[in-house]
Amino acid sequence: MMHHGEYKVVGGKLVVVDLDTADGVITDVSLNGDFFLEPDDALEDLNDALRGLPVDASNSTIRDAVNQNLREGAVMFGFDADAVARVVRRALGHATKWEDHEWEILAPEIIPITEQVALDEVLTRQIAKGTRKPTIRFWDWNEGAVVIGSFQSLKNEVDMEQANKHGIQVVRRISGGGAMFMEAGNCITYSLYAPESLVDGMSFADSYPFLDAWVMEALESIGLKAHYKPLNDIATPAGKIGGAAQKRLANGAMLHHVTMSYDIDAQKMTDVLRIGREKISDKGIASAVKRVDPLKSQTELERMEIIEIMMDTFAKRTGATRTQLDEASRKDAQELAETKFATEKWTARVP
Repeated sequence: MMHHGEYKVVGGKLVVVDLDTADGVITDVSLNGDFFLEPDDALEDLNDALRGLPVDASNSTIRDAVNQNLREGAVMFGFDADAVARVVRRALGHATKWEDHEWEILAPEIIPITEQVALDEVLTRQIAKGTRKPTIRFWDWNEGAVVIGSFQSLKNEVDMEQANKHGIQVVRRISGGGAMFMEAGNCITYSLYAPESLVDGMSFADSYPFLDAWVMEALESIGLKAHYKPLNDIATPAGKIGGAAQKRLANGAMLHHVTMSYDIDAQKMTDVLRIGREKISDKGIASAVKRVDPLKSQTELERMEIIEIMMDTFAKRTGATRTQLDEASRKDAQELAETKFATEKWTARVP
Protein backbone atom coordinates (compact mmCIF):
# COMPACT_ATOMS: atom_id res chain seq x y z
CA MET A 1 0.00 0.00 0.00
CA MET A 2 1.29 3.47 -0.94
CA HIS A 3 1.43 6.31 1.59
CA HIS A 4 2.42 9.98 1.20
CA GLY A 5 3.19 12.52 3.91
CA GLU A 6 4.45 16.10 4.12
CA TYR A 7 5.65 18.17 7.06
CA LYS A 8 6.95 21.75 7.09
CA VAL A 9 9.36 22.21 9.98
CA VAL A 10 8.54 25.37 11.94
CA GLY A 11 11.27 27.79 10.91
CA GLY A 12 12.82 25.08 8.75
CA LYS A 13 12.32 23.08 5.58
CA LEU A 14 9.69 20.86 3.94
CA VAL A 15 10.13 17.13 4.50
CA VAL A 16 8.23 14.70 2.26
CA VAL A 17 8.03 10.91 2.35
CA ASP A 18 6.55 8.26 0.04
CA LEU A 19 6.16 4.84 1.63
CA ASP A 20 5.17 1.31 0.62
CA THR A 21 3.88 -1.02 3.31
CA ALA A 22 3.03 -4.71 3.43
CA ASP A 23 2.22 -7.14 6.23
CA GLY A 24 2.43 -4.41 8.86
CA VAL A 25 5.90 -3.11 8.01
CA ILE A 26 7.43 -0.38 5.86
CA THR A 27 8.86 -2.05 2.77
CA ASP A 28 10.11 0.85 0.66
CA VAL A 29 10.88 4.50 1.34
CA SER A 30 11.65 7.68 -0.57
CA LEU A 31 12.42 10.62 1.71
CA ASN A 32 12.70 13.95 -0.08
CA GLY A 33 12.18 17.69 0.34
CA ASP A 34 13.86 21.09 0.16
CA PHE A 35 16.11 20.40 3.15
CA PHE A 36 19.91 20.18 3.08
CA LEU A 37 21.88 17.05 3.93
CA GLU A 38 25.60 16.40 3.88
CA PRO A 39 26.97 14.23 2.43
CA ASP A 40 24.46 13.67 -0.38
CA ASP A 41 24.45 9.89 -0.11
CA ALA A 42 23.46 10.07 3.57
CA LEU A 43 19.92 10.27 2.20
CA GLU A 44 20.04 6.52 1.73
CA ASP A 45 20.95 6.15 5.40
CA LEU A 46 17.62 7.77 6.25
CA ASN A 47 15.68 5.58 3.83
CA ASP A 48 17.40 2.44 5.12
CA ALA A 49 16.59 3.41 8.72
CA LEU A 50 12.88 3.40 7.92
CA ARG A 51 12.67 0.17 5.92
CA GLY A 52 11.43 -2.70 8.04
CA LEU A 53 9.94 -0.58 10.79
CA PRO A 54 6.41 -1.56 11.88
CA VAL A 55 3.65 0.69 10.57
CA ASP A 56 2.64 1.50 14.16
CA ALA A 57 6.18 2.51 15.22
CA SER A 58 6.15 5.34 17.73
CA ASN A 59 7.72 8.72 17.10
CA SER A 60 10.60 7.86 19.42
CA THR A 61 11.20 4.50 17.70
CA ILE A 62 11.43 6.17 14.28
CA ARG A 63 13.60 9.02 15.58
CA ASP A 64 16.01 6.62 17.26
CA ALA A 65 16.26 4.46 14.13
CA VAL A 66 17.16 7.53 12.05
CA ASN A 67 19.78 8.75 14.53
CA GLN A 68 21.36 5.32 14.88
CA ASN A 69 21.54 4.67 11.13
CA LEU A 70 22.88 8.07 10.08
CA ARG A 71 26.58 7.82 9.29
CA GLU A 72 29.10 9.58 11.49
CA GLY A 73 29.72 13.15 10.45
CA ALA A 74 26.48 13.51 8.48
CA VAL A 75 24.64 16.77 9.07
CA MET A 76 20.96 17.63 8.53
CA PHE A 77 20.07 21.28 7.82
CA GLY A 78 16.52 22.57 8.18
CA PHE A 79 15.17 19.28 9.56
CA ASP A 80 16.08 16.57 12.05
CA ALA A 81 15.21 13.04 13.11
CA ASP A 82 12.04 14.25 14.85
CA ALA A 83 10.88 15.83 11.58
CA VAL A 84 11.47 12.54 9.77
CA ALA A 85 9.49 10.70 12.42
CA ARG A 86 6.65 13.19 12.20
CA VAL A 87 6.34 13.00 8.40
CA VAL A 88 6.39 9.19 8.52
CA ARG A 89 3.68 9.17 11.20
CA ARG A 90 1.65 11.57 9.06
CA ALA A 91 2.03 9.37 5.99
CA LEU A 92 0.82 6.37 7.99
CA GLY A 93 -2.17 8.24 9.41
CA HIS A 94 -1.04 8.49 13.04
CA ALA A 95 -0.24 12.21 12.96
CA THR A 96 -2.63 14.73 11.45
CA LYS A 97 -2.40 18.10 9.70
CA TRP A 98 -4.53 21.18 10.21
CA GLU A 99 -6.38 20.48 6.98
CA ASP A 100 -7.25 16.95 8.09
CA HIS A 101 -9.76 18.44 10.53
CA GLU A 102 -13.00 20.40 10.21
CA TRP A 103 -12.45 23.41 12.47
CA GLU A 104 -14.94 25.65 14.25
CA ILE A 105 -14.55 29.13 15.75
CA LEU A 106 -16.39 30.29 18.86
CA ALA A 107 -16.42 34.09 18.86
CA PRO A 108 -16.09 35.87 22.22
CA GLU A 109 -19.11 36.16 24.48
CA ILE A 110 -19.14 37.45 28.04
CA ILE A 111 -18.90 34.47 30.40
CA PRO A 112 -17.75 34.48 34.07
CA ILE A 113 -14.11 33.54 34.56
CA THR A 114 -14.90 30.40 36.58
CA GLU A 115 -17.00 29.16 33.67
CA GLN A 116 -14.29 30.14 31.18
CA VAL A 117 -11.78 27.78 32.79
CA ALA A 118 -14.50 25.15 33.23
CA LEU A 119 -15.27 25.37 29.50
CA ASP A 120 -11.65 24.55 28.78
CA GLU A 121 -12.06 21.22 30.57
CA VAL A 122 -15.54 20.52 29.18
CA LEU A 123 -14.65 21.21 25.55
CA THR A 124 -11.32 19.36 25.70
CA ARG A 125 -13.09 16.29 27.04
CA GLN A 126 -15.61 16.55 24.21
CA ILE A 127 -12.70 16.38 21.76
CA ALA A 128 -11.50 13.22 23.49
CA LYS A 129 -14.96 11.65 23.19
CA GLY A 130 -15.28 12.65 19.54
CA THR A 131 -18.41 14.71 20.20
CA ARG A 132 -16.85 18.06 19.23
CA LYS A 133 -15.04 19.20 16.12
CA PRO A 134 -11.62 20.78 16.73
CA THR A 135 -12.37 24.30 17.93
CA ILE A 136 -10.79 27.64 18.72
CA ARG A 137 -12.62 29.76 21.29
CA PHE A 138 -11.99 33.42 22.10
CA TRP A 139 -12.78 34.58 25.63
CA ASP A 140 -14.61 37.63 26.91
CA TRP A 141 -15.56 38.60 30.48
CA ASN A 142 -16.60 41.63 32.51
CA GLU A 143 -14.83 41.07 35.83
CA GLY A 144 -11.35 41.35 37.29
CA ALA A 145 -9.51 38.07 37.72
CA VAL A 146 -6.21 36.29 38.07
CA VAL A 147 -6.09 32.86 36.47
CA ILE A 148 -3.22 30.87 37.96
CA GLY A 149 -1.54 27.78 36.53
CA SER A 150 -2.43 24.30 37.70
CA PHE A 151 0.78 23.90 39.71
CA GLN A 152 1.32 27.40 41.08
CA SER A 153 1.24 28.10 44.80
CA LEU A 154 -1.68 30.36 45.67
CA LYS A 155 0.08 32.13 48.53
CA ASN A 156 3.36 32.54 46.62
CA GLU A 157 1.67 33.87 43.49
CA VAL A 158 -1.18 36.08 44.74
CA ASP A 159 -1.39 38.75 47.42
CA MET A 160 -4.95 37.94 48.50
CA GLU A 161 -5.28 41.11 50.56
CA GLN A 162 -4.55 43.21 47.48
CA ALA A 163 -6.72 40.97 45.29
CA ASN A 164 -9.67 41.53 47.62
CA LYS A 165 -8.95 45.25 47.80
CA HIS A 166 -9.05 45.56 44.01
CA GLY A 167 -11.99 43.17 43.55
CA ILE A 168 -9.86 40.59 41.73
CA GLN A 169 -11.16 37.00 41.72
CA VAL A 170 -8.58 34.19 41.74
CA VAL A 171 -9.24 31.06 39.68
CA ARG A 172 -7.02 28.04 38.97
CA ARG A 173 -7.00 26.49 35.48
CA ILE A 174 -6.17 22.90 34.44
CA SER A 175 -3.03 23.74 32.45
CA GLY A 176 0.39 24.68 33.79
CA GLY A 177 2.26 27.93 33.21
CA GLY A 178 2.06 31.29 34.90
CA ALA A 179 -0.61 33.65 36.14
CA MET A 180 -2.87 35.61 33.80
CA PHE A 181 -3.97 39.05 35.07
CA MET A 182 -7.34 39.54 33.39
CA GLU A 183 -9.47 42.62 33.85
CA ALA A 184 -12.29 43.23 31.38
CA GLY A 185 -10.89 44.32 28.04
CA ASN A 186 -7.24 44.27 29.09
CA CYS A 187 -6.04 41.23 27.15
CA ILE A 188 -6.85 38.80 24.34
CA THR A 189 -7.26 35.16 25.31
CA TYR A 190 -8.11 32.14 23.18
CA SER A 191 -8.26 28.39 23.73
CA LEU A 192 -7.61 25.72 21.09
CA TYR A 193 -9.17 22.26 21.50
CA ALA A 194 -7.81 19.55 19.22
CA PRO A 195 -6.86 15.88 18.95
CA GLU A 196 -3.34 15.26 20.19
CA SER A 197 -2.58 13.73 16.78
CA LEU A 198 -2.10 17.32 15.57
CA VAL A 199 1.10 17.53 17.64
CA ASP A 200 2.01 13.84 17.44
CA GLY A 201 5.61 13.35 18.55
CA MET A 202 6.15 17.06 19.21
CA SER A 203 7.63 18.32 22.43
CA PHE A 204 5.77 21.10 24.20
CA ALA A 205 8.52 23.51 23.09
CA ASP A 206 8.08 22.60 19.42
CA SER A 207 4.30 22.52 19.56
CA TYR A 208 3.86 26.09 20.80
CA PRO A 209 5.14 27.87 17.64
CA PHE A 210 3.50 25.21 15.47
CA LEU A 211 0.06 25.74 17.01
CA ASP A 212 0.35 29.53 16.94
CA ALA A 213 1.84 30.06 13.46
CA TRP A 214 -1.55 31.40 12.34
CA VAL A 215 -1.60 34.07 15.07
CA MET A 216 1.91 35.19 14.12
CA GLU A 217 0.54 35.70 10.61
CA ALA A 218 -2.40 37.67 12.02
CA LEU A 219 -0.11 39.88 14.07
CA GLU A 220 2.20 40.45 11.10
CA SER A 221 -0.80 41.62 9.06
CA ILE A 222 -1.30 44.45 11.56
CA GLY A 223 2.37 45.39 11.71
CA LEU A 224 3.71 43.25 14.56
CA LYS A 225 6.67 40.95 13.99
CA ALA A 226 6.01 38.44 16.75
CA HIS A 227 7.95 35.30 17.63
CA TYR A 228 8.21 32.67 20.34
CA LYS A 229 10.83 32.87 23.08
CA PRO A 230 11.38 29.46 24.72
CA LEU A 231 9.45 28.00 26.30
CA ASN A 232 6.11 29.74 26.03
CA ASP A 233 6.55 33.51 25.73
CA ILE A 234 5.34 35.47 22.70
CA ALA A 235 7.37 38.59 22.01
CA THR A 236 7.98 41.40 19.53
CA PRO A 237 11.18 43.47 19.21
CA ALA A 238 9.62 45.75 21.85
CA GLY A 239 9.34 42.93 24.41
CA LYS A 240 6.97 40.25 25.67
CA ILE A 241 3.33 40.55 24.65
CA GLY A 242 1.92 37.24 25.88
CA GLY A 243 2.35 33.62 26.82
CA ALA A 244 0.91 30.18 26.19
CA ALA A 245 -0.01 27.14 28.25
CA GLN A 246 -0.99 23.61 27.30
CA LYS A 247 -2.64 20.51 28.72
CA ARG A 248 -2.62 17.11 27.03
CA LEU A 249 -5.13 14.64 28.38
CA ALA A 250 -4.33 10.94 28.62
CA ASN A 251 -7.24 10.13 26.32
CA GLY A 252 -5.80 11.86 23.25
CA ALA A 253 -7.16 15.42 23.46
CA MET A 254 -5.24 18.65 23.87
CA LEU A 255 -5.92 22.12 25.24
CA HIS A 256 -3.69 24.98 24.13
CA HIS A 257 -4.34 28.55 25.16
CA VAL A 258 -2.75 31.96 24.82
CA THR A 259 -3.17 35.28 26.59
CA MET A 260 -1.78 38.50 25.09
CA SER A 261 -1.64 41.86 26.84
CA TYR A 262 -3.79 44.55 25.26
CA ASP A 263 -3.97 47.33 27.90
CA ILE A 264 -3.04 46.26 31.44
CA ASP A 265 -2.94 48.31 34.63
CA ALA A 266 0.65 47.44 35.56
CA GLN A 267 0.43 48.97 39.02
CA LYS A 268 -2.62 46.94 39.92
CA MET A 269 -1.08 43.80 38.47
CA THR A 270 2.05 44.19 40.57
CA ASP A 271 -0.07 44.91 43.65
CA VAL A 272 -1.91 41.61 43.20
CA LEU A 273 0.76 39.27 41.80
CA ARG A 274 3.67 38.61 44.14
CA ILE A 275 5.80 36.92 41.51
CA GLY A 276 4.65 39.55 39.03
CA ARG A 277 6.59 42.12 41.06
CA GLU A 278 9.78 40.18 40.41
CA LYS A 279 8.97 39.41 36.79
CA ILE A 280 8.21 43.00 35.90
CA SER A 281 11.44 44.22 37.50
CA ASP A 282 13.50 43.19 34.45
CA LYS A 283 11.03 44.41 31.82
CA GLY A 284 12.08 48.07 31.93
CA ILE A 285 8.79 49.11 33.52
CA ALA A 286 9.13 51.77 36.19
CA SER A 287 6.83 51.64 39.20
CA ALA A 288 5.27 54.94 38.13
CA VAL A 289 4.03 53.47 34.86
CA LYS A 290 0.33 52.74 35.16
CA ARG A 291 -0.37 50.67 32.05
CA VAL A 292 1.28 48.01 29.90
CA ASP A 293 -0.37 48.18 26.48
CA PRO A 294 1.72 46.37 23.83
CA LEU A 295 -1.13 45.41 21.49
CA LYS A 296 -2.97 48.70 21.93
CA SER A 297 0.02 50.98 21.47
CA GLN A 298 1.83 48.91 18.84
CA THR A 299 -1.22 48.44 16.61
CA GLU A 300 -3.46 51.43 17.47
CA LEU A 301 -6.41 49.08 16.93
CA GLU A 302 -9.35 48.34 19.19
CA ARG A 303 -9.23 45.01 21.00
CA MET A 304 -12.21 43.58 19.12
CA GLU A 305 -10.69 44.68 15.80
CA ILE A 306 -7.61 42.57 16.59
CA ILE A 307 -9.76 39.60 17.62
CA GLU A 308 -11.73 39.84 14.35
CA ILE A 309 -8.46 39.84 12.38
CA MET A 310 -7.29 36.81 14.35
CA MET A 311 -10.52 34.91 13.71
CA ASP A 312 -10.42 35.77 9.99
CA THR A 313 -6.79 34.65 9.72
CA PHE A 314 -7.51 31.36 11.48
CA ALA A 315 -10.48 30.76 9.17
CA LYS A 316 -8.41 31.44 6.04
CA ARG A 317 -5.62 29.10 7.21
CA THR A 318 -7.84 26.22 8.34
CA GLY A 319 -11.18 26.63 6.58
CA ALA A 320 -12.85 27.04 9.97
CA THR A 321 -16.46 28.19 10.25
CA ARG A 322 -17.95 30.31 13.02
CA THR A 323 -20.54 28.74 15.27
CA GLN A 324 -22.22 29.30 18.63
CA LEU A 325 -21.52 27.67 21.97
CA ASP A 326 -24.29 25.13 22.54
CA GLU A 327 -26.48 25.31 25.63
CA ALA A 328 -25.54 21.81 26.83
CA SER A 329 -21.83 22.70 26.93
CA ARG A 330 -22.56 25.97 28.69
CA LYS A 331 -24.67 24.17 31.29
CA ASP A 332 -21.94 21.57 31.83
CA ALA A 333 -19.43 24.39 32.34
CA GLN A 334 -21.70 26.15 34.82
CA GLU A 335 -22.06 22.97 36.85
CA LEU A 336 -18.33 22.25 36.73
CA ALA A 337 -17.54 25.81 37.75
CA GLU A 338 -19.84 25.49 40.75
CA THR A 339 -18.51 22.11 41.89
CA LYS A 340 -14.82 22.58 41.06
CA PHE A 341 -13.40 25.82 39.71
CA ALA A 342 -15.24 28.19 42.06
CA THR A 343 -14.34 26.15 45.15
CA GLU A 344 -11.63 26.91 47.67
CA LYS A 345 -10.59 23.25 47.54
CA TRP A 346 -9.57 23.55 43.88
CA THR A 347 -8.24 27.10 43.97
CA ALA A 348 -6.01 26.41 46.98
CA ARG A 349 -5.08 22.83 45.99
CA VAL A 350 -1.47 24.06 45.93
CA PRO A 351 -1.60 26.36 49.00
